[in-house]
Amino acid sequence: MKPYVLGIDIGGTNTVFGIVDARGVVLASGSIKTGKHAKLEDYLEELYQEATRLIEANDAVDKIHGIGIGAPNANYFTGTIEDGVNLPWPTPIPLAELVSEKFGVPVAITNDANAAAIGEMTYGAARGMKDFIMITLGTGVGSGIVINGQMVYGHDGFAGELGHLIVKRNNGRLCGCGRTGCLEAYCSATGVARTAREFLEIRTEPSSLRNIPIEQITSKDVYDAAMNGDKLAKDIFDYTGTILGEALADMTVFSSPQAFILFGGLAKSGELLMKPLRAAMDKNMMPIFKGKPKVLLSELKEADAAVLGASALGWEAK
Repeated sequence: MKPYVLGIDIGGTNTVFGIVDARGVVLASGSIKTGKHAKLEDYLEELYQEATRLIEANDAVDKIHGIGIGAPNANYFTGTIEDGVNLPWPTPIPLAELVSEKFGVPVAITNDANAAAIGEMTYGAARGMKDFIMITLGTGVGSGIVINGQMVYGHDGFAGELGHLIVKRNNGRLCGCGRTGCLEAYCSATGVARTAREFLEIRTEPSSLRNIPIEQITSKDVYDAAMNGDKLAKDIFDYTGTILGEALADMTVFSSPQAFILFGGLAKSGELLMKPLRAAMDKNMMPIFKGKPKVLLSELKEADAAVLGASALGWEAK
């Protein structure tokens, strides 16, 4: 068997790719900007050129067994991206077929959160676990559900969209999916920035966030302000963590996971997020499940996690 696979993670902002060996070591990785090209063909060409350069530089020509791809709304069964809400090209995109033609090796795809879950199960915090839920807190909120040691795809390949649980039934924010009140609209990095804008408009107390043009505020700005003791910024994290904790309590009744594993930039906010999250989760937990599911942080380096998960699919690619 050829010794390497190529793992590709297509995010709303960046596409990261890496050469991975059978032990899960990322030999080398690179990235391109996802939204740089208006045409899909141009994006695929840049991906091909950059990945080929990496493969050549690492003496891996003719040694790639397969390619695994994690991408938004990618369907493991059909090999297509069916509704790429955070991507700039018209969908559906038969991505597995297009990439396979370009590289000349078999390709398997799944959504980015499923890929991260597979990576976590193989190399990270979920090693040895048969029941867990991965929650990715990035530009959106993704999830990968593992039950009895198997990834849950559902009958159509799309199971596990927990970022689109409705958490606000009345007057909820518009989500990228077209519905209102989704978890993603509140607990993603984008959601935190939206909360900041709302709080700044309806509240009057001083905050260092008022020094930043309101449309330019990012979740990182909110984190930095909170770490510097800014009360309004801390309240934004309380609000976000509470909503996420309530949602995790709701998810528990569905599959009784051993753990929720949080991944992504927002997960690194530490106690700012975790303290309100744990309190809300405990307060809203059905008694039979109280104290059972752990909340863990991903053990994989952010740059590697989705690439590793995607690469695990590469070994299965036919």
